[in-house]
Formats: sequence, structure tokens, C-alpha cells
Amino acid sequence: MRRKAERLAGGKLKDPKARGEWAELYFMMLAAGQGMKVSRPFGVARYDVGVENPTRSLRVQVKSTIHWRPGHGFSLKLVGSRRKKYEPGTVDFFAILLIPIDEWYIIPFDTIGAMHCSLHFSPRNQRQKYRTYREAWHLLKKGLTIHACQDEWEDERIDKESLSFRPSLSFRPSS
Repeated sequence: MRRKAERLAGGKLKDPKARGEWAELYFMMLAAGQGMKVSRPFGVARYDVGVENPTRSLRVQVKSTIHWRPGHGFSLKLVGSRRKKYEPGTVDFFAILLIPIDEWYIIPFDTIGAMHCSLHFSPRNQRQKYRTYREAWHLLKKGLTIHACQDEWEDERIDKESLSFRPSLSFRPSS
């Protein structure tokens, strides 16, 4: 997906905090442009953007990098405030922007896990670890798959009358 060059002007910001806020807005613009409903959390939150999909609201942490290491590719430290790792259950996806080449990687938290603190991207390498997540916006549209199991219990019949609603209090409007 190629985008207009002037959209990357925010990537030239010198202040890392301002560049990060620009990346969040850039992500929101692209996601909304693909028909996704986006929101920003109020107050202190461990994620940057909420993305609604048919099953639930997803928590997305937006990260960006301009750091290119010759022979190694782009690198990024995946830590939150106070240099802490992201805990399971706080983020559903990471949206990572490689600013100089304008490529997004949409990666589920479970793929990266709580163990990784530093990520490396080599976009030209066919054996790149995160290659399948390049421009993977469709993952946000379909969301996460939740696997559930059922205990092997005997089939219990439920009496329909035990399910009927019987109010214990009555309500009378005042006249």
C-alpha cells in the first residue's frame, strides 16, 4: 500500500514523543480510511488506540521507528512507560510503523509475547520473522479468535419453568 510522501512529514519530527503521537494519528487515519471505527482512551491506559470490530474492541499499541542498523534492518524497543514490558491482557495488537519506508506491521500480542523487548525488521529479507504481518490490516478487522472448550458433562435437561422470570418486587409509578 503506497501512500503520499507528504503524509510522512511527521516522521521528520526530532522529538520522539511528538513523533510517536504523530504515528498514532497516522495509524488512526489509515484504519478509519479502511472503514474501521477507532477511538483514543481517556486518562492513563496501556494502549494507544481502540479499534472496534464485529466481536469486540481491540486494544492497539502504536510504535514507530526510524532506526536503521546496516546489515540488520530496523530495530525497536518494545517497552511502555518506565521501560516496562507489556503485560498479557493489556494490549491485543502492536501496530509498528517503519517510518523511512512507510510500512506498517500489525502484530498480535501473542505472536510477540511478553518475553520480547527488542524487535528487528528486515523488510527486504524473505526470511524475516514478521513478514506475514506486513500491512496485515485485515487482522484488526476480523479480530482475535477466542478458543473455548466445554467440559464433557452429561446432557442435563433444563426445566423451562425454572427459567421463567418471576420478579420479587413490583414497581408502581407515582401519580
